[in-house]
Amino acid sequence: MAKILIAEDDLITRKILVKIIEDMGHTSIQSSNGRVAFTILCDNPDIDILVTDVMMPEMTGRDLLGAIRQRTELDQLATIIISGVVGLKEISDLLDHGASVFCPKPIKAESLRHYIDHFVNTKGRKELAAVAED
Repeated sequence: MAKILIAEDDLITRKILVKIIEDMGHTSIQSSNGRVAFTILCDNPDIDILVTDVMMPEMTGRDLLGAIRQRTELDQLATIIISGVVGLKEISDLLDHGASVFCPKPIKAESLRHYIDHFVNTKGRKELAAVAED
């Protein structure tokens, strides 16, 4: 069982993510912005995976990714970036800056489950960098 942090400001999307994650038997922790998510990550080194939106108040997913990659204890954290409003160049940039994988919104449960299973089984973010297919 993995401990997965969800950083998503949209309540409906957050509830969908929680349902997918908890139906898989994992524990979810929720944050509505990147700043709180960063604090949670720093205080809980046992979190296995971060699922984060790009566009959030207080600290964006991009800024959150940058902050965690600067911390030695978090630099290998598996990170799934989700968004419905970024282009291919930004997706590429997010992957180049340490995102493990990008999943477009609306979230496809099967794709998210696949990536979570992968990260739980490999325990490493560098094992995979891809864009989820439609």
